[in-house]
Amino acid sequence: MPRQDSAVMAGSLTHHGSPNPGYSPNNAVPVPVITQTDSRDKWSKKMDFLLSVVGFAVDLGNVWRFPYICYQNGGGAFLIPYILMAIFGGVPLFYMELALGQYHRTGAISIWKHICPIFKGIGYAICIIALYVSFYYNTIIAWALFYFYSSFSTILPWTNCDNVWNTPDCTNYFGIDNVTWTNSSRSPAEEFYTRNVLEIHKASGLRNVGGVRWQLMLCLFLIFTIVYFSLWKGVKTSGKVVWVTATLPYIVLFILLIRGATLPGAWRGVVFYLKPQWGKLLETSVWVDAAAQIFFSLGPGFGVLLALSSYNPFTNNCYRDAIVTSLVNCLTSFVSGFVIFTVLGYMAEMRKVEVEDVARDKGPSLLFITYPEAIANMMGSTFFAIIFFVMMITLGLDSTFGGLEAIITAVLDEYPDQLSHRRELFVLGLVIVCFLGSLSTLTNGGAYVVKLLEEFGVGCSIIAVGFLEAIAVSWFYGINRFSNDVQAMLGKAPGLFWRVCWVAISPAFLAYIIVSSFLKAPHLTLFDYKYPDWSITVGYIIGFSSFMWIPIYMVYKLVWTPGSLKQRLAVCLRPERTIPDIHADSLNMAAVP
Repeated sequence: MPRQDSAVMAGSLTHHGSPNPGYSPNNAVPVPVITQTDSRDKWSKKMDFLLSVVGFAVDLGNVWRFPYICYQNGGGAFLIPYILMAIFGGVPLFYMELALGQYHRTGAISIWKHICPIFKGIGYAICIIALYVSFYYNTIIAWALFYFYSSFSTILPWTNCDNVWNTPDCTNYFGIDNVTWTNSSRSPAEEFYTRNVLEIHKASGLRNVGGVRWQLMLCLFLIFTIVYFSLWKGVKTSGKVVWVTATLPYIVLFILLIRGATLPGAWRGVVFYLKPQWGKLLETSVWVDAAAQIFFSLGPGFGVLLALSSYNPFTNNCYRDAIVTSLVNCLTSFVSGFVIFTVLGYMAEMRKVEVEDVARDKGPSLLFITYPEAIANMMGSTFFAIIFFVMMITLGLDSTFGGLEAIITAVLDEYPDQLSHRRELFVLGLVIVCFLGSLSTLTNGGAYVVKLLEEFGVGCSIIAVGFLEAIAVSWFYGINRFSNDVQAMLGKAPGLFWRVCWVAISPAFLAYIIVSSFLKAPHLTLFDYKYPDWSITVGYIIGFSSFMWIPIYMVYKLVWTPGSLKQRLAVCLRPERTIPDIHADSLNMAAVP
C-alpha cells in the first residue's frame, strides 16, 4: 500500500461500514479522526484518466479483430449478440473493476487484502499475464514502426515486384490487365511483409526460428524508449502522453474512412460487412465469439482498470466513466469495420473477385498485408501509408502504457517501503525485462512465437482470472458490501440490474467462454505452417504458468495462517483491512478495530 504522509486530528476516527463512527467500543471517549491525505499520485485532469482508459481499451484488436469476427459471424446479425454480451457481461465487469480500484486505491496485488486475502494469487497471475503480453504486443508495434520508416519514399516498397526480396510468385495486379491470379500467387505487399520485414522464409518453424533481425530490434528499442519515458514519473507523464496517443488514431480513422468511402467498390465491402445472416444466431460459436470479443476489447481482468482508477479522487463518478468509455470503445470497433471493409471492397473491385476472397486475411496480416496493399495503389499513397502506421503505433503504445502500469502499480503498492521512492529504477528494470523477453519474437520465425504467445499467454488464463475476480468480489467479499462501497463514493447504491449482473450473469458469461474454449481444441496455423502438437503443449504450459499462482497462494495462505482449518478459512476469506492503510502509529494512536 502507498504510504500516508500525514494525518489530521479531529473529533473521531471513522471507517467504512462503522455503525457508530467516532467512538471506541465502550463509547466512553471520542478518539481522534485520521483523515487520509496520502502521497499517492493523482491524475492532473479528469480527461487524463478518461483518455488513458480509452487508449488502453481501444487497441489494434479494435481495428482488425472486430471487423473480421463481425463478417465471419453473420455481419449485421452479429451486432445483436455483441450488444447483449456487452450489456450483461462486459460493461458490468468494466464498471466493477473501475469501482474497486477507485475505492481501495491500490494495485492488483495488495487490493486483495481488502477484498478476500486467499485470492491474492490473482494479482500475481495478472502481472505475469501482462508480462507475456508485453513480450509479443510491442513486437507488433515494432513491425508498424518498420513500415512507418519504409513509407518515406515516393514509391512504396510493397507496390511492385522489382525488389531483391521478391520471388517469381510475386504477382502485381493493380493497373495491369489480364493478370492471372493463382493459388501460388503472392502480392507485393505479402512478400514485403513475409520476406523483408519478418524474413520468415529463413526459419523452418518453431524448432528453428533463425537469428534476431537487428532492424526489428532497433525498432523495438525505440518503442520501449518511448514507453519508459512515458511511464517513469507515473500518471503525471503518461496522462499527458495519451493526449496524443489516444486522440490521434481517431483523426486518422476519420481521414481513412472518408478516403475509403470515395474508392470504387467501397459499397461492396460495406454490404459484405453488414449484410445480416440471421441463421448464424442459432450457432453457439457466434455467441462465444461475441462474448470473447467484448471481454478482450474492454479489458477487465487485466488489472489495468484497477491501476488507472486507483489514482482517481474518491468521489469521482466511476459509473459515468464506465458507460462513456465502454460506448467509445464499442463504437470505435464498429466504425473501424467501415474503414477496413471499404478498402477490401475496393481491392475486390480491382482484382475482379468477390470481397470474401480478399477478406481471407485476419489478424496482423490484415494490417500488414491487405490494408497496405490497398493504400499503395491509392492516389497520395505515401501520405496515407504514413498516417496509417502512425495510427497503428499510437493505438499500440497506449495499450502498452496501460498493461505495464498495471504491473508497476501492483508491485509498488505491494512493496512500498522498498520501491515507492525508486519508481524510475523499477520501471527501467521492467522495461529491460520486457525487451529481453521479446527477443524471441524478433527472430526470423518471430511471428510464430507471437501467435503462440497471443493464443496461450493470454487466452483462457485471463478469462479464468476475470471469472475468479468476479466470484471473489460478488460472493466472498459480498455484493452488499461492494454496493455499500460504491454508495460511499457516488452517494447512490448500484441498481438491481448491476447487482444481478455482478452476482450471476457476468460470472456465467465468463464461465461460458471458458467452457466453450476448452471444448474447441486450437489448431494453430500461420501462413503455410501448421503448429506441431508439442508446441500446443508448450502453449498450455505457458498459460498455466500464470494461472498456477492462484492455487499456490491459496495453499500458502492456508498453511501459514495459525489456528484450526475452520479458523484459517475464516481468516483467509475475511478482508484484513476494510480501508486503505492509515499510519496511525506515527501519531502514537491506535485505530478503532
